[in-house]
Amino acid sequence: MENHIEVQKQDKGFTLVELLIVIVILGILATVTVFAVRGITDQGKASTCKADSKTLQTAYEAFSAQYGGTTIPIGAAAVPAGANAAYVTAGNGVDAELTLVNAGFMRSASSNWVMSPGGVISIQDNDAVTAGVQSANGCDATMI
Repeated sequence: MENHIEVQKQDKGFTLVELLIVIVILGILATVTVFAVRGITDQGKASTCKADSKTLQTAYEAFSAQYGGTTIPIGAAAVPAGANAAYVTAGNGVDAELTLVNAGFMRSASSNWVMSPGGVISIQDNDAVTAGVQSANGCDATMI
């Protein structure tokens, strides 16, 4: 008879210290990622505000060049020579922008800015901090 001795292998798992080190490393990586993404988001908001402002300026200039004058009509009584009366809208504070939209110079009214009939662009948010210096959406007067 042969003697067979069975040697049992014991599988070793991870120790508590090894698991804690991995968890700490993952936490550090997650923190770095969150702060990196936050910076990208802020840059995106600033770019959106600047592009929106530039779109309004360009639409105003195009309207002025095509129909002449320095004021965008906001009522049917003030339609410029050569303009279709259907382009002009009546309503509230975004009349100049809606006129530009209806005339085909913009796709939609701005969500960040308001344009007066005279082409002056200002922050749209009524809850702007420090008397119109910066709005809740991140746009400020320096982005015009």
